[in-house]
Amino acid sequence: MLEKAAPSSPFVAAMSTRIERHADAYAAEIAAFLDQPHRLRRRATEQPLLDTFTRHVEAVVATYDPPGIRRVGDSLVFGHLYAVALRQTTTGAAEVVPAPKLLAALVAAEVEFRGPLRLSRTQQRQLAENYERLGRRLVPAGLPAHAALAFQRASGLYRIDEDTDAEDRCGLALARARRKAQPVAWRRVGGWFPDLVCGYGYRPFRMLWWIALQLAVFVFAISFASDQRFTTDVYEVLVNYLNPLGPGDTEKFGPGGRIILIIESYLATVTTSVFFALLVRRWFRL
Repeated sequence: MLEKAAPSSPFVAAMSTRIERHADAYAAEIAAFLDQPHRLRRRATEQPLLDTFTRHVEAVVATYDPPGIRRVGDSLVFGHLYAVALRQTTTGAAEVVPAPKLLAALVAAEVEFRGPLRLSRTQQRQLAENYERLGRRLVPAGLPAHAALAFQRASGLYRIDEDTDAEDRCGLALARARRKAQPVAWRRVGGWFPDLVCGYGYRPFRMLWWIALQLAVFVFAISFASDQRFTTDVYEVLVNYLNPLGPGDTEKFGPGGRIILIIESYLATVTTSVFFALLVRRWFRL
């Protein structure tokens, strides 16, 4: 759950004010970036902004010298800032919040992540959840590269917590955010294919649908080059997919049918190799 407490001490209140001031200044730069035409914004990318963001975070971290803050339980220092940025409506949907509030929460998360206070395992888990929620808010706000930073932090913290499902979830969100942040159009479009086929490797079982589609296409194609019964064509396409047929088995298909079966066998080798590699990675966390 998100923390809803007010600042727990004058020091935390002062640090929160400093974070909000830096976030307000940075939000003005973000607004100027987003006000550009889409074509110019794509060409410029968010990297210069992220460099500026790092400088804002470092300026706050340099002054973050906690005087032995006493916490209630395992709550985060800037939980009140996350609560404002990540609040939801009564229906459970994400509430629209001003960009400075989102950026203040992101700066606060970076300060806690990079600050001198050692985080307990519970705090690491809370911070990971806040990072993940921030990432999902930053993507529709037009800042996918900032979202990628948040997902990367969340993935690392989930890895420490040994939550592999959450780590994979953030890994997939990270890959998608990076695709959206890609300034080259054809690379963004090309990034849809690995996402659709296998979820960038995080969803290997999606490839079973891809394999089924391949088999259906090759059965349909081979039926035009064969005079056999349809069920026989289906059988031979299924066999050829995993164990390529020999010259004697393909004589009845003619040159066109042989080419189709050769293409199928090569494509099957690549597809099944990738599928089993991703499956092994998922099962054994390689």
